[in-house]
Amino acid sequence: MSQRFFSTKTPGHFVDVKEAVLRSLPADNGLYMPESLAPLSEGFWKNWRDMSLAEIGVEVAKAVFKESIPAEELEKIVHESANFPAPLIQLRERESVLELFHGPTLAFKDFGARFMARLMRWLTREDEGLLTVLVATSGDTGGAVASAFHAVEGTRVIILYPKGKVSDLQEKQLTTLGKNIMALEVDGTFDDCQRLVKSAFLKREMSERLNLTSANSINISRLVPQSFYYFEAAKGLPEGAQATFVVPSGNFGNLTAGLLAEKLGLKVKHFVAATNQNDVVPEYLREGEYRPRPSIATISNAMDVGAPSNFARMEHIFGNEWSAMKARVAAHSYGDERTRETIRRIYQETKYILEPHGAVGWLAAEEWRETHPEDHTIVLETAHPSKFLDVMEEELGKAAIEIPERLACLAQREKIAIPMGPEEESFHQWLETIA
Repeated sequence: MSQRFFSTKTPGHFVDVKEAVLRSLPADNGLYMPESLAPLSEGFWKNWRDMSLAEIGVEVAKAVFKESIPAEELEKIVHESANFPAPLIQLRERESVLELFHGPTLAFKDFGARFMARLMRWLTREDEGLLTVLVATSGDTGGAVASAFHAVEGTRVIILYPKGKVSDLQEKQLTTLGKNIMALEVDGTFDDCQRLVKSAFLKREMSERLNLTSANSINISRLVPQSFYYFEAAKGLPEGAQATFVVPSGNFGNLTAGLLAEKLGLKVKHFVAATNQNDVVPEYLREGEYRPRPSIATISNAMDVGAPSNFARMEHIFGNEWSAMKARVAAHSYGDERTRETIRRIYQETKYILEPHGAVGWLAAEEWRETHPEDHTIVLETAHPSKFLDVMEEELGKAAIEIPERLACLAQREKIAIPMGPEEESFHQWLETIA
């Protein structure tokens, strides 16, 4: 049986996997969700603790995509994309960090981007013409997508990023690869970049003519591989223990992936969303009203999102019931000063280096444990500290931060980026010039 996908805004209208993945955004501006998600089989749960990350990923991907993609193709896609570790590091009793930055671009986005690139390549194996991948980034997404699609035949990637709001090394990951990778430096915020990407998909004639697809977490194929590592982390706890996952959150794709893992049968004690000053979702969970607004620039830049796309998926998962979401997801927000203090304090106490996003997560875990001291908290550490060199060196000194060679080698490369205003019309006109 093949999987069908529907829009969160029009649940009765279904499309196949190719339409959902390659078109990314439904015409009604909702988000695609799989029609059915059943818990994984008893056979899986008997053996899952002895399975590798990739072996778990294969079973999860099969459960989501069903027969829409042949099993042997899914196995190949997963094993090629999830071929690096996600180690669980225990810092204190019942307090752990899940390191998700051991992929090619040193960020958790590598899981989703590499899976998506290979899935899209398979879905378009018989197509003619060029597939144009649009992606908005607040930092790590763009680098991961650029790396995953670099030199992939039949594709071109257009990355929109906010001018002056990503770190220097993150910017080099977006702007120095060349070949089929193009970078647009938008004079605005991440929310402007995300709005421009969405606006292109809503111009259906242009979208279809340019064969547009998105690599943001609006694309359902980004979320599926991000659910793999929730299983990987949970199996590292003592048998019978359930994790409270603490997730640094911006666009809320990572947390939504955890909710998908729970739908597939993973036992989770609780979810805690950790945000910086961009606290739209924490405010919603406190007050019951969703008020998106312009984002604020912080040192945890990948979370500088004022209108998180995946909130629509979260609402759908909880039946659009505020009380249901509030019962399963807690949320806390913190400013830069406390984030910096936490980086220094945890290094002094444990010698472990938290980068700004992980530090926000650690703060939320500490706050959660004040009232739930027996919980096993797992903080998702989403990027390597060297990607935020200015902040890390200010707090810990240059000697503490090691820059991996695959990042250090970018420092001297020439940045190539096209300036772009935040106006939709200008962006659409530019897209027409490359048609």
